[in-house]
Amino acid sequence: MSTPSRKDRLTRDEVAHLAHLSRLAVTDEELDLFAGQLGAVLDAVAQVGKADVADVPPTTHAVPMTNVFREDVARPSLPRDVVLAGAPAAEDGRIRVPRILGEEA
Repeated sequence: MSTPSRKDRLTRDEVAHLAHLSRLAVTDEELDLFAGQLGAVLDAVAQVGKADVADVPPTTHAVPMTNVFREDVARPSLPRDVVLAGAPAAEDGRIRVPRILGEEA
């Protein structure tokens, strides 16, 4: 896919088509404005695409990442009666919640 350069800008019709696909209502003034703005974005992307990255190893993060989560250790939890006392409704030792999606009980 080629990227438009400064001499090959997006047309108003192309921007209108993109707006239609995106379900966006835009005015005639916005079509002109967005054509220029999208053109500038595409120019910036084209500049990045010209960078020599042949000797740059692929990475997933710019800095080394380590696991920041604590160990998963089983611990005692709150007693059931304390949990149920804080619930808006309880039934048969469980928290009662509204039925969703018309499901049968």
